[in-house]
Amino acid sequence: MNTSIIKNYSKLKFSLYFLPLFCLAALVLFLYYENALSVYNYAQIQKSTFLYINSHLGLYPNLQYNLTQLGDASIFLSFLALFILYAPKLWEALLSGLLFSLLFSCPLKAIFGVPRPAVIFNNEITCIMGRKLCGFNSLPSGHSIVVFTVLTIILFAFMPQRLKFKILWSVSIITIGFILAFTRVGVGAHYPLDVITGSILGYISGISGIFISRKYKIGAWINNDKYYPIFIALFIICCICLVGKIIKENLIIYYLSFISLAVSLYKITYVYVKK
Repeated sequence: MNTSIIKNYSKLKFSLYFLPLFCLAALVLFLYYENALSVYNYAQIQKSTFLYINSHLGLYPNLQYNLTQLGDASIFLSFLALFILYAPKLWEALLSGLLFSLLFSCPLKAIFGVPRPAVIFNNEITCIMGRKLCGFNSLPSGHSIVVFTVLTIILFAFMPQRLKFKILWSVSIITIGFILAFTRVGVGAHYPLDVITGSILGYISGISGIFISRKYKIGAWINNDKYYPIFIALFIICCICLVGKIIKENLIIYYLSFISLAVSLYKITYVYVKK
């Protein structure tokens, strides 16, 4: 599996940056054309779309709130923990890509300072799940960046060889990505353009992580079993944190994440002790 992923990553070209950069440029031009480069107008041009999506997705609040937790890197990565054993190259790209996602998310949120929907449309929002977010850090959506960073790395790692399967695989992954990303609108945390921008930035982060892992060996230590105790310790800590989350909110996604992480913990501990 690891050899196949390395082979797939080796085929990627820097031209993959063209489409997301074009989309970002088109988005800026759209906002300029709509006179929406100011914080207030940015929110107002999305009001009807936001309220429509929020009201419809809000019909399934528990589903939305469970799915949106996958925008938390610690939750999403729990489902991929086993790949440390079987596809360390995937994790090399993940660590590099998530570093890029962090560099995109935090500074841009501070620079743009866009108020959350709950600040602008307080009494009009149909569904707010979880803690009501009232900060000025709406753009871009950090959850969307994480989701698309991880899914982009998975997309190219397991890309099929035949064209029709490539198309089916790509459409499936992108669809899953937008379903997860738009839960942020469903729970009342972000505007649609926050999510779209975050998704584009996540894609850029993902392919950047792949290129960095391909050129440099900064994550090569992941494939060395002498470092497995580090992962074992991290998995134990994450399991404890998940128990805390379950006690606090009791979401199905936390149980699934815990089970996945526990299985990975058992497997990596077994491999390490056996050697």
